[in-house]
Amino acid sequence: MGSHQAQMQGFAKYNREFNARLFTLVADLSDNERKKDLGAFFCSIHGTLNHILLADRIWLGRFANAFPAMASLQTAQLVQQFASLRDELYADFSELSTQRLATDKVITHFADELTDTQLASTMKYSNSQGQLREHPGWVAIAHMFNHQTHHRGQLTTLLHQLGHDVGVTDFVAYMV
Repeated sequence: MGSHQAQMQGFAKYNREFNARLFTLVADLSDNERKKDLGAFFCSIHGTLNHILLADRIWLGRFANAFPAMASLQTAQLVQQFASLRDELYADFSELSTQRLATDKVITHFADELTDTQLASTMKYSNSQGQLREHPGWVAIAHMFNHQTHHRGQLTTLLHQLGHDVGVTDFVAYMV
């Protein structure tokens, strides 16, 4: 296993464990609290959680196209087409939570299955504006994890505004 794969596996572990923690905390909120517009880019806690799941499935769809032999992506729920990065996948929090858990398992298996060849290969895809993008696979995969972290940071602020402490959010705390 190369150092990039180990890094992606670490990011997948952090993603899975921090998401589980967030969803446990958010489950205690009322539906109104979860869906209240708090002025975030995706408006609400629910909207932000939904966006992260949507973006993960978009990226997994791109990876499935770039690396078609990956077993981890063969039966996964992927998004190949979407109208907007605000598309709501699941209005019901329980279903959103179930689907988040399922996607985190796919991401973990995906990270375990990655090879140095895939990580170093040139990945080509169209971004959400239809522009062709091209860079090493590891850059796109690292971006997926960075994107998750960015929006989870927004969630910690939204939860803090509602009086809830998420606790330690540092990557290194999850790697022990």
